[in-house]
Amino acid sequence: MCAVPGENVSSHLIALLSVRGEDLGAEWADKVTGSLRGRVSRAEVHRELQEIYTALVSALGSGSLDGNSEAFAEVRALLSEMSRNRAQLGFSPSETAVSVFSLKEVLEATLSAEDSDLQAYLKFSRLLDTLGLFLVEAYTRTREELISAQAEQLMELSTPVVKLWDGIIGVPLVGTLDSARTMVVMEKMLQALIDTGSEQAIIDITGVPAVDTEVAQHLLKTVVAARLMGAECTISGIRPQIAQTIVALGIEFGDIVTKATLADALRHALSRSGVSFSRTAQAGSR
Repeated sequence: MCAVPGENVSSHLIALLSVRGEDLGAEWADKVTGSLRGRVSRAEVHRELQEIYTALVSALGSGSLDGNSEAFAEVRALLSEMSRNRAQLGFSPSETAVSVFSLKEVLEATLSAEDSDLQAYLKFSRLLDTLGLFLVEAYTRTREELISAQAEQLMELSTPVVKLWDGIIGVPLVGTLDSARTMVVMEKMLQALIDTGSEQAIIDITGVPAVDTEVAQHLLKTVVAARLMGAECTISGIRPQIAQTIVALGIEFGDIVTKATLADALRHALSRSGVSFSRTAQAGSR
C-alpha cells in the first residue's frame, strides 16, 4: 500500500467531506442529537456542528492534519464553546465527546474500498481523536470552574452577616471553619463593619460542630482583623463540650470576650454600646 502525502490526504478528505457536505452535516447532527436524548434541540446541535464542520473543512485546506496546529485554531475555539455549553447543561464527558467522535461513523458510509479512502479515513480518525481529547480537556476545565464558582457561592450563602442593632452586627457560623471560609467570613464582616458603621461584632459558633486548634486560630485572626478596623468582637455559642475541648487543647482566647449564647453576647454588646437594661427587662429576656 502506497503512502499518500499529507497534502493529498487533506485534499482527499476535503473531497469526501464536501461531496455530501450538507447531508453529512445533517446526519452528524441527527446522530449527536439522539445521543443527547433531546436535552439540546436539533436546531441548536445542527448550528453548532455546521459551524465546526465548515471550520474543519477550511482547516484541512491548509494541508495540515495536526489538530493542535494554528490551522485548527477556529475549530478548537468552537469546540471550547460547545464544551462550555455542555458542561453548563450538566452533560457527562462521554456525552460531550460523542459530538466529535460520531463524525467517524458518519464518514464511514461515504468510503469506498480504495486504498486512498482508507488511508484518508485513518488519518482523519487520528485528527478527530486529537480534537476529541481537546474537547474533553476543555470540558473538564469548564466543570472545574463551575464547581469552584458554585463552592464560592455556597460559602457566601453559608456565611451571612446580619445587623442585630444599631452599631452591632452578627456573624452566625454553621459547619466547618477552614482557611478558605475564614477569609470569606473576614472579608464579609469587615465590609459589613464599614457599610453599617458598626463598632461591635458578634461571631456565633453555635452551629460549628467542633473547635480545634486550627478553628480557634481562624477565629482569632478574624477578631484581630476586626480590631484593626476599630471594632470589638464577642464570640458566642461556647457550649460545654466546646469549652472542655478548648481547655484540653490549651487554646488561649486572651482578652476576647466569649459567651455561652447569642442572647448573652448581644446583651454584652449592647451594654458596651451604652444601652442599659432594667432588671425587669433582663428577667423577661431570659
